Amino acid sequence: MTDHNHRQTTSAITLLAFACGVAVGNVYFPQAIGPLVASGLGVSPDAAATVVTATQFGYAAGIFLLVPLGDRLRPRRLLVTLLTLTGLGLLAASTAQGLMPLVAASTLVGAATVIAPLAGPLAAGLVPAERRGVVSGTLLSGALAGMLLSRAVGGALGDWLGWRAPYVLAAALSLTVAALLARLLPALPQAAAAPYPALLAAPLRLLRTEPELRRSCLYQATVFAGFCAVWTGVALLLTGPVYGMDATAAGLLALVNAATMLCTPVAGRLVDREGSDRVNLACFLVVGVSAVVLAFGGLGGVLGLTALVVGTLLLDIGMQSGMVANQVRIYGLGADVRSRLNTAYMTCAYLGGTVGSWLGARAYGRFGWTGVCALVAGLTAVALARHLSSPPHRALVSVGPRAIASAKLREAAEDDRNRQAHRCPAP
Repeated sequence: MTDHNHRQTTSAITLLAFACGVAVGNVYFPQAIGPLVASGLGVSPDAAATVVTATQFGYAAGIFLLVPLGDRLRPRRLLVTLLTLTGLGLLAASTAQGLMPLVAASTLVGAATVIAPLAGPLAAGLVPAERRGVVSGTLLSGALAGMLLSRAVGGALGDWLGWRAPYVLAAALSLTVAALLARLLPALPQAAAAPYPALLAAPLRLLRTEPELRRSCLYQATVFAGFCAVWTGVALLLTGPVYGMDATAAGLLALVNAATMLCTPVAGRLVDREGSDRVNLACFLVVGVSAVVLAFGGLGGVLGLTALVVGTLLLDIGMQSGMVANQVRIYGLGADVRSRLNTAYMTCAYLGGTVGSWLGARAYGRFGWTGVCALVAGLTAVALARHLSSPPHRALVSVGPRAIASAKLREAAEDDRNRQAHRCPAP
């Protein structure tokens, strides 16, 4: 690769990471302003939480319906179109006069803001296989920055100007990024000419035929469900009687976890060196510990706040690092179907997140903060049990199908030599 091509690739990946941050932020800032929406529209906090659920459900639907188009349409045109639709949907949400119009607009925003699942396969195709872990970590750092900053800025801006202001700011950012991508992203060719129904059917077929894809989907769906349950419940905890804070507090708590942006590139390098499975195992253990630490957050006071900071930091590190490991695993299953593999993976992940947000709000309403922490622990236990029950030779799989093929060739060659030795013993 020449220096010019390397610089061009680096610039494209940096721009895609920025776009991921802006797009992912659209899914997460509603978590910080849920109580403001409830008071502004005169509905209960549980009812206002449906805005978060609707956004995540729309995101899962958009992944399933739109991300497969990344294997067919020109990437730049597709990304610009989706970000433009996202900006318009956010403007519509900012003018909603009731809960149902806001839920409808939020579903549209979630469906259109699927930039990160499209950018991942696109960036993976721009670099050699041995750098995919680092690149996945870089994009995930951008997405994580958007996740954290959107909560912090959304909560503070909502307290200052009302719940509609974060929607207006998010719309302006989405339209600005659309213009930047239209101007600066290289015009890459379309990948395939497969008909749309075939693209939609492919993720389901891949889920049926690829056990490693199913395993990655289960891992991320369960852990991400716990992650969303915590961040839905923590806004209710901080603004409730235990702490009596405002919406800014939830955003600031998220901002404290900005250190996790530094962890995902490190996780990517670990995956490249150690394999996905070892990183997954470490992540499950970290998330399990976070559930225990977070339980002390219900005590209130300095001890409770410290537990929330440490627990959410561990939760973010575990979830995000696990996502890097899972994506590297599935990207190794086929270069020509990466968008469809990512469609299956991300759809399952965000369906898990949607269910987690819903369960988190219900668990908090019925059992309090302890119920949310118990939910996280139970979901993590499911993923860990699946991981530990996998065959002992799984380590080969975690470095991709090439390693599997090479191992099988070596085994076949060894068997052939053994057969030759038995048939033709040395004199």
